[in-house]
Amino acid sequence: MARTARDVLDDAVRSLPPGSNRLVPLIAAGRAPRAAVAALALEQHHVIAADGRSFEHLAARATGRHHSAVAHFFAHLAHGESLALGLLPPLAAACGLDEEAVRAHEPRAGCQTYPAYVAWLALGAEPVDAVVALTANFAAWGGYCATVGEALRAHYGFDDEACGFFDFFAGPDPQLTEKALAAVAEGLLDGRLSERSAHRYGRLLQEYESMFWNTLAAVPAA
Repeated sequence: MARTARDVLDDAVRSLPPGSNRLVPLIAAGRAPRAAVAALALEQHHVIAADGRSFEHLAARATGRHHSAVAHFFAHLAHGESLALGLLPPLAAACGLDEEAVRAHEPRAGCQTYPAYVAWLALGAEPVDAVVALTANFAAWGGYCATVGEALRAHYGFDDEACGFFDFFAGPDPQLTEKALAAVAEGLLDGRLSERSAHRYGRLLQEYESMFWNTLAAVPAA
């Protein structure tokens, strides 16, 4: 029986579990310093902006090769990053950060390896392979955001507006799921999908995701 798009994505999620994450359990228990939460907000300003540009480039590459479903997937992601960027100011404000502090922040290398690799994928990966890799990674990211959003309310006194960034990613996105399935089905049909490459990309994304969180876990209390 031929593999379906659902088979491909389910196998990727199952085969690419999230790596170590030292920060989220600390936030969940209310034991992470507020400085680490503030650093998370600052770093995400850079991550979200960079990923948005990468997704736009992937959409353009797929469009140029007449991969309509793949292009729609990345266009949807790029739009989502634009919306998420607008949710960061309330989070920063809840962390005691003003616009000047956001502009002055010097990003940490360990937090920016993830978006740097996404940019590499945007330049050199087969777009449908990146669809599979990112879908597996988003499963982990969404879970982290759900935990952090709940913990910031319970232990740090953040309100719903301040947690909107995490709520945005924690909630299910049926449209994204549908677009991912359509993109992978397109890749299977035209023979461009390489599951081996997709899993390699996904493994590295999961490792860079861990690097992001573990870099923040080392931020000392102010």
